[in-house]
Amino acid sequence: MKFKVNDFVLVLDENLSGHIKSIAGNTISIETIDGFLLDFEAEELVKDTSKSDFSTGVFSHKSLSSVLDEKEKPGRRKSVRVKPKERFEPTMEVDLHINQLVKSSRGMSNHDMLTTQLDTARYKLDWAISKRIQKIVFIHGVGEGVLKMELEYLFGRYNNVKYYDANYQKYGLGATEVYIYQNVSAN
Repeated sequence: MKFKVNDFVLVLDENLSGHIKSIAGNTISIETIDGFLLDFEAEELVKDTSKSDFSTGVFSHKSLSSVLDEKEKPGRRKSVRVKPKERFEPTMEVDLHINQLVKSSRGMSNHDMLTTQLDTARYKLDWAISKRIQKIVFIHGVGEGVLKMELEYLFGRYNNVKYYDANYQKYGLGATEVYIYQNVSAN
């Protein structure tokens, strides 16, 4: 769009308008209704071709609507798609391998290790219930199945959880997923 000195223009993205006082390349100086001289790039301005009253700042409805139409053209929105597999991913993982829980298992009996693992599982489950987390995966490994059996006994003592083998593709046979039913209380 070609601008000339004394053209009346509207500023995009701002509530400003005025007459062009000077043009230097792509930079255009306008004098606002309040008498301020401001510089803008040519692409920031729109010529107001309708009759407007500079002294009062009143613009015709047509010129204002043309600017608003230009500003409010809907762009294509990108929707964020959640893949079906990710939708059902657990929100919390707890690795119960003993080397993840203590610095060194040297000197610990099998009973001590199992107790540490079960205490950790109980603590994490209680914490998840208090934080209203719905799914937890406890990674226990395959081994002889003693930890898995003890975990199932522990989970069975909670009346608001169900447990089942975790995703085989991701964890193999060595993990149990716990789903926590959240109590919805009416206030």
